[in-house]
Amino acid sequence: MAQTVTDSADAVAGTRRRLSLPMPLGVAVPLAAVAGLLTILAFPRTYWWPTAPIGVALLALAVHRQRLRVGVLLGALYGVAFFPVLLFWVRVVGYDAWSVLSLIETCYVALLGGLLALVSRLRWWPLWQACLWVVQEFVRSRFPFGGFSWGRLAFAETDSPYTPLASVGGAPLVTFAVALTGGLLAFAAIRAVARRPRPVALAAGGALAVALAGLVVPSPPFTGDSVTVAVVQGNVPRQGLDFLGQRQAVLRNHAAATHQLAADARAGRVARPDFVLWPENASDVNPFAEPGAREIIEDAVRDVGAPVLVGTLVDTPDGRNLENTGVVWDPETGPGDRYVKQHLVPFGEYVPLRPIMSKLVGRLDRIPRDFVPGRDPAALRIGDYRIGDVMCFDVAFDDAVRESIRGANMLTVQTNNATYGGTLQLDQQFSMSRMRAIEHGRPVAIAATSGISAVIDARGEVLSQTEQFTRDVLVEKVALVDATTLADRVGPWPERVIGIVGLFAVGLALWRREWRVSG
Repeated sequence: MAQTVTDSADAVAGTRRRLSLPMPLGVAVPLAAVAGLLTILAFPRTYWWPTAPIGVALLALAVHRQRLRVGVLLGALYGVAFFPVLLFWVRVVGYDAWSVLSLIETCYVALLGGLLALVSRLRWWPLWQACLWVVQEFVRSRFPFGGFSWGRLAFAETDSPYTPLASVGGAPLVTFAVALTGGLLAFAAIRAVARRPRPVALAAGGALAVALAGLVVPSPPFTGDSVTVAVVQGNVPRQGLDFLGQRQAVLRNHAAATHQLAADARAGRVARPDFVLWPENASDVNPFAEPGAREIIEDAVRDVGAPVLVGTLVDTPDGRNLENTGVVWDPETGPGDRYVKQHLVPFGEYVPLRPIMSKLVGRLDRIPRDFVPGRDPAALRIGDYRIGDVMCFDVAFDDAVRESIRGANMLTVQTNNATYGGTLQLDQQFSMSRMRAIEHGRPVAIAATSGISAVIDARGEVLSQTEQFTRDVLVEKVALVDATTLADRVGPWPERVIGIVGLFAVGLALWRREWRVSG
């Protein structure tokens, strides 16, 4: 009997030792890299959404109970495997831009790896790690120079069981759910190695429950009202960085496509639209300063007989800078409500630290004047409808979409991706627009100069879309939704609460670390 008790105690002690030991670096290092590569497969164009929580799980296993600096190293390896692939489209601007941006984004995930290792010594660590994934995305989406939101876990889940959670707590809740699933899978794997079947079953069951939780979220109810929208993709003469030099040609392309739309509507080939959407940069010629451009726009608007939301560039009142603007152009009253792009692309629409950076990067001379961001966005009045508008880069940022769509029947996305034609940038941004439709329970119309243009309903289903580098017009009747999603009602609070919990866990882990050292 005494020998049996001793053997049992030894077994328990052995199990505890196995659970407290970090993974050998010879295994952890390649595992972290594989985790990054697996996560990328969840994004366009593969869309293998389960690989995102699996990638998170592998990173959690690699950093489990590692030292802080080792966690930073492993997080960096994850980032090096992930971001250069995700952002390879940036090479169109320059391989230096692609390398620097990938490095900056990798630094955030490196810090995340260190914090994941730190909290992995706490009880309930899968929960704390999921919170830290949200913290990392929060910071990365704001700093530096306004942040960069590409690569959020939520944007890999636009067609998965996690997707409906966006209507409950926005994109941050989707990220949290994906990361929590991965953490629970890692917990189950660690307990399986220690031969602890009950914790394995509980953790695996919890991971499954979190992954499927979105399936119980109800779809938004359609009201019976609808709007017929026409999306104009006029196309550009050629792709690449120099398309902006073809300003008149791009404007005339969109005007010509709108005249054809008007002719088709009169002939009964398509429905008469309630409003027409032109893309960002449809008129790079300021119609308020160039009478010729204004005449082209007004002719097209009068011909189609419906308001047109025109993407154009407008001088600031002092004439020193520019505003990237969407202007509602009515066939009877002319220009009306405006939206000014909120989140500008650093080194694309303005040059931070211009005196220094212009000397280091000669091609920044292509940006002689800085754009300035819009403030206090509001829904635009277009005929009988209220439309929330965002432009291109805006769609990646929760606050820009949330503020623009407040009180609106529909979301429009005016974008110009001609520079990145044929790359994954278009697919990645398109997925973000689908996520926004579900998050806010509103149909989305996307107008791009050269693709991808589309109309998406309030449930995220794509009703129609265009091919790249073609002239095309989409005319769709979309159902409207009056109900406000829970995500809209709670606003940024889910992200804030999750973030506070994550930071509390870091503080607790640091306090325990100091207590062990001093004790």
